[in-house]
Amino acid sequence: MPWIQLRIQTTEHHAEQVSDMLIGWGAQAVTFIDSKDTPIYEPLPGEVLYWQDTTVMGLFEADHPMQAVLDKLRQTALFKQGLSYKLEQLEDKDWEREWMDNFHPIQFGERLWVCPSWRAIPDPGAINVLLDPGIAFGTGTHPTTALCMQWLDAHIEPEQTVVDFGCGSGILAIAALKLGAKRVVGIDIDPQAIQASMANAERNAVADKLELYLPKDQPSLNADVVVANILAGPLAELNQIIAAYVRPGGSLVMSGILPQQAEQVMAAYRDRFVFDPVVEQDEWIRLSARKHSV
Repeated sequence: MPWIQLRIQTTEHHAEQVSDMLIGWGAQAVTFIDSKDTPIYEPLPGEVLYWQDTTVMGLFEADHPMQAVLDKLRQTALFKQGLSYKLEQLEDKDWEREWMDNFHPIQFGERLWVCPSWRAIPDPGAINVLLDPGIAFGTGTHPTTALCMQWLDAHIEPEQTVVDFGCGSGILAIAALKLGAKRVVGIDIDPQAIQASMANAERNAVADKLELYLPKDQPSLNADVVVANILAGPLAELNQIIAAYVRPGGSLVMSGILPQQAEQVMAAYRDRFVFDPVVEQDEWIRLSARKHSV
């Protein structure tokens, strides 16, 4: 069934008001997008942030009386203050197929691939992680995940113990196991992430080697490698917990960090770790470091 989309250009202060209006006028769905490519980082828990210039899009059924909607819009105070809009007809598509077509196998480093289940594996002789986009963050498409995958491909050795702190979908934990790690422990605050990690581990035939915990249940251990792909704030605040997982002489890999946040994060760990040069990809960075031996 075709749809009609009403796009309204507004500001962060009026985005919720515009959304409520669209829903009241019969929109089947409302979404928000950034009008001017302005990033938003690290909202506080429970906080909802909008871009300074926000586009609010209402999706209406094709037979909806859109002229009546436009008449109501033009009568609002916001419209009289300069609010602009655009009406578009969306073609009838197989939206699930359209979504699936956006995901392709991705290579990381020399040996490692992440492959959606509906795509052919490009190199059966490589180390292939089978992973579909889902509820938990981490499919390999985001630069922070890619940076960590590249590090794992280059550095994981047989018999190592690895901790994936903030495991999300389990992509890093599964990659470490497939690269030869002996024991991998995944930790996440979200029970859904734990479920997603286990489901993905089962799909990749490594579930028997992956241990998954909520923070309240996490074990004490000294790992050869700790990888934490979360955000700069938690990385700095949880430095005592994260650093304690790394054995003397072990490696720490962190991402989810913007260039301007690098010093804040490094400062929280510098008394115990020696850092490698910063690696940047698409305006995100990776920090890697080795813990002092004594």
